Amino acid sequence: MNVDLLAHPAEEVAPRLLGSVLTCKTPEGTVRIAITETEAYSGSADPASHAYRGRTPRNAVMFGTAGHLYVYRSHGLHWCANVVTGTDGIASAVLLRAGRVVEGEDLARKRRGETVEHPRLARGPGNFCQALGITAEHNGADLLTGTSVMLSEGEPVPAALIQAGPRVGVSKAHDWQHRFYLAGDPTVSAYRLSPRAKPPAGA
Repeated sequence: MNVDLLAHPAEEVAPRLLGSVLTCKTPEGTVRIAITETEAYSGSADPASHAYRGRTPRNAVMFGTAGHLYVYRSHGLHWCANVVTGTDGIASAVLLRAGRVVEGEDLARKRRGETVEHPRLARGPGNFCQALGITAEHNGADLLTGTSVMLSEGEPVPAALIQAGPRVGVSKAHDWQHRFYLAGDPTVSAYRLSPRAKPPAGA
């Protein structure tokens, strides 16, 4: 993966990441996941972004160089992984929402549960990280030159398979068409409107 492919606004990079492969190597073994669903989050112009109110110790990685991993805890329960995009100093990142395990299925299932079906192993951002073994220790990892977590190009995805829709589970700017996914892929998570989201004006 070339940094030039990531040095653009999140909403441009998010669909390009579909089909790419994220690899995580741990002492337990290696898991590789082909990305099937993403969401774009910008900075000060995006009310749903962690960087909307500026830089903090938590979101500092988002303001850094494209090609690094931004990891955060969601609702105190699950780790979520984001690929930092754009230019240094301007927050921009793509949330990795779902994928298909292409290597290390046994290890992914050990982490997720022995009875979990293959399409569900990495469906949803928390499950995606759990299957890979991604935690806070990977926050800030260089995805392009690192050795523990790596992002690489996968098989090309036909443009006709890429669909866009509203973001999942956020209460602000939830109707932005910044969620991208592979149409008909069983690993893609179901759309869910946040109960805290306000309905569109006139609805």
